[in-house]
Amino acid sequence: MALERLFRRKRPSGGNRDVPELWTKCEACGAQIYKKEFQENLHVCPKCGHHHRLPAQERVAMLADPGTFQETTRLRPLDPLGFVDTKPYVERLKAYQAETGRPDAILGGTCQIGGVPAVLLVMDYAFAGGSMGSVVGEEIARGAERAAEEGRALDLVAASGGARMQEAALSLMQMAKTSAFLSELGEAGLPYISILTDPTTGGVSASYAMLGDVIIAEPKALIGFAGPRVIEQTIRRKLPEGFQRSEFLLEHGFVDLVTHRKELK
Repeated sequence: MALERLFRRKRPSGGNRDVPELWTKCEACGAQIYKKEFQENLHVCPKCGHHHRLPAQERVAMLADPGTFQETTRLRPLDPLGFVDTKPYVERLKAYQAETGRPDAILGGTCQIGGVPAVLLVMDYAFAGGSMGSVVGEEIARGAERAAEEGRALDLVAASGGARMQEAALSLMQMAKTSAFLSELGEAGLPYISILTDPTTGGVSASYAMLGDVIIAEPKALIGFAGPRVIEQTIRRKLPEGFQRSEFLLEHGFVDLVTHRKELK
């Protein structure tokens, strides 16, 4: 009994005491991973190699050369439709902004990547599922325009559930707008590299995410328009194994490379 009391885990005293979690669980294989090791491994499970979602700020730090990133994404979303579902859209925006510390679902700016001048745009899935609204579309359009004017490459990391329903047709219009501005890069002879991460779906996959000169996907990322469950219910057929995953898309010619996160830069 003495040994049991000695090794028994001590509980923090006081209801409000904040105790940091030291471990995280892999959502694929269930392995317990030391959080510091998990972060140093770029949120990739060291046991099974599963690529967990990477926060936008850490994605920028991973890709941009140290000390070169200058943020340019500062636009704030509006509520032109006065949209209300279970709560007003403006309240949802305030909650996402407080949670992520940024105005909308995209982080971007100018930088160098391996010494090459670039505009880097990273979608933030933590903000409303990385949904594409007016601000996301405008920031991508401005990023493409800046790259064309300054002779930079454009690198865009997609992570999105699709168009933002609270902005209705205004969000869908961003598909055409971003595609038009990306064409300026082609006319200027500048490269657009599209990096697809889990998930890349909906209107994002139907527009700028699939327009890259080179399209790179992370392993086993979900990439498609509608989700596999919706497709199965619609066509009433079982989908092939691995359908809409990076490796399936590579095999069928929709992406050019499937690359481990450590090799992306």
